[in-house]
Amino acid sequence: MDTLGQLAMSKCQFDVALIPFKADEPDPRGAEDIEFLIATNPGASPGPLNKVASGGELSRISLALQVVATDTTISPTMIFDEVDVGIGGGVAEIVGDLLATLGARSQVLVVTHQAQVAAKGKQHLLITKDGEDEVRSALSYINDDDRVQEIGRMIGGAKLTDSTLAHAREMLEGI
Repeated sequence: MDTLGQLAMSKCQFDVALIPFKADEPDPRGAEDIEFLIATNPGASPGPLNKVASGGELSRISLALQVVATDTTISPTMIFDEVDVGIGGGVAEIVGDLLATLGARSQVLVVTHQAQVAAKGKQHLLITKDGEDEVRSALSYINDDDRVQEIGRMIGGAKLTDSTLAHAREMLEGI
């Protein structure tokens, strides 16, 4: 799949195996079971997707499948967690672009730690945790200057500089 190549998985091999059910036992699912096989490294033999791929790879494969199927199916809501694990820079920007493409047709919720991905979203929710003995999570909607500050924090860490904030603004403006 070309889409996997865009997601820094150009060397992987993705196959679909049709495994026949026992001929003497009719099955309401049909005559075969389907198994996705993948080899994520050159020269490796394809194995079951759920055993070979890491969490980040599974998320990117799921994203690629959703993008490829977007013209024929519509899911009302899609959730991606850790879709940006093990990637950075340009690939993270491509992931953000592909998620934005899906977001034009469906509601897409993404948990991300990459500024390049977060900047592509139409809305930005911030999750924070607080507490020592009992941890509580809070969810807040941020926009405008708060969003620039958060993207800046994702880029540069705790200390925000004028350069970091300018870069955050550029990312949010799509420059």
